[in-house]
Amino acid sequence: MSEERRVHLSRSAPEAYKTLDAFSKTVGTIAAEAGIDGRLKELVQIHASQLNGCAFCVRVHVDRAVAAGLDADLIAQLPTWRESGVFTERERAALELAEAFTFIHDGGVPDDVYEHVGGILSEPEYVALSWILVSINAFNRVAIAGRYPVPPRVPAAQA
Repeated sequence: MSEERRVHLSRSAPEAYKTLDAFSKTVGTIAAEAGIDGRLKELVQIHASQLNGCAFCVRVHVDRAVAAGLDADLIAQLPTWRESGVFTERERAALELAEAFTFIHDGGVPDDVYEHVGGILSEPEYVALSWILVSINAFNRVAIAGRYPVPPRVPAAQA
């Protein structure tokens, strides 16, 4: 990765970033009211961030996922969720929706995905997950454009 200095959008336009952060908090409230737990919320945010190539957001949401009770094995299975048997039907539907929203430029949310996911998730869950995905995709773009660094972890014994 280049060491060139990039504009740090959250520092350069803090009011815009605060608004995006407030939007994210509103989306979190909508998700909670729809019954989207921390586990499902973090799974879709990690997966969207992986698909977008946002290492910074992957780090943030892996840490949040661990705090929500997800383990390393489950998180490691995300890139291969279609082949893995560790995800529930509801989680699989949410991950499918995450892919459709992340690659929305490829023709929107396809009808078959919409119908499949809509047959598993309630309308409030679909709406909440959709807004979560709008939010994380926006954050991914901010972090990727600014090349936000992901520092190596310091082992606990050295910290």
